[in-house]
Amino acid sequence: MTFITTQIKWIMLITGLVTCSMFQAFLFPENGLNMLFGASIDGPIADVVVRNWGALIGIVGMLLIFGAFKPHSRPLILILGAGTKIIFIGLILIYGSDYLETARGAIIFDSLAILLYLIYLIQNRRELTF
Repeated sequence: MTFITTQIKWIMLITGLVTCSMFQAFLFPENGLNMLFGASIDGPIADVVVRNWGALIGIVGMLLIFGAFKPHSRPLILILGAGTKIIFIGLILIYGSDYLETARGAIIFDSLAILLYLIYLIQNRRELTF
């Protein structure tokens, strides 16, 4: 077994806890946007969309924490986690060049998480069942 395979529980716990920090955008939409992008949007629809976005990301974090303790669910959760992080990074790179500087920390964190998840999935592909 490799280091990543033996430590996947801790990798999922840590990345899950950090990902859960986006519940902040659910509770305080303006603070969540300012933290991640250094900007905010106003209006009732912004509150709905940003709160929903924060809740969905937080739920992915909760799934990562759940998967840390339930090995049989890890493949699906890691694919879901990597997928959502890939979409976020892609959208920032395509549409959010003005926010690259502020979002750099999240992009680096998510890129590292994606890499670790994919290495685990590739190294354990023979044991993966859905």
